[in-house]
Amino acid sequence: MADSTVRYHLGIAARADPDLKAEHKAASGPVSRATAGGLQNMADTISFYEREGRLPSSSGYTPRERALASWLVSRSRAAARGTLSPAYREGLAVIPGWDRQPTRAEENAARWDRRLAELVQYRQDGKDWPLYQQASGEEERALGAWLHGQRISFRNGTLSKEHERKLDAQLDGWRQGRSHRRGGANSSRQAG
Repeated sequence: MADSTVRYHLGIAARADPDLKAEHKAASGPVSRATAGGLQNMADTISFYEREGRLPSSSGYTPRERALASWLVSRSRAAARGTLSPAYREGLAVIPGWDRQPTRAEENAARWDRRLAELVQYRQDGKDWPLYQQASGEEERALGAWLHGQRISFRNGTLSKEHERKLDAQLDGWRQGRSHRRGGANSSRQAG
């Protein structure tokens, strides 16, 4: 009964002073609290940043990376609203610009450059062009699908000149890929 009486009187006061709710909310401080799971996500995000030199991506290879990216976006939004837990704010402060939301174009450009660098490293490791349909693992599948998309864009005339120049400069033979030999369904796997 007391709670309803308090709500009743607060409602009357809010109608009399429309700014009362906003002032109360501003004075109440951060709404979010740090949780054990959140602190673990923060630690994992910081560790990921230190190891990879970048923030987790929503298009990352692993479910954990994608989950961390989602968690970080939520923290960034809370920071923009002024409702981020001080524990997260202080902990994440070791990552420069963690709370800046990149534009979609910036995310796409960074993802493209990252995939190119990963494919260059993949080839420098002595591996053949990656497959995407019969890949031996997630890395090969992701790189194979990306490369396949670049080849399709090139053939359709929709690959940007900048991307074409980067591919030509860093991946000789990217347009052709594996050599095809006669001899059955597995011949592309055996071709070198």
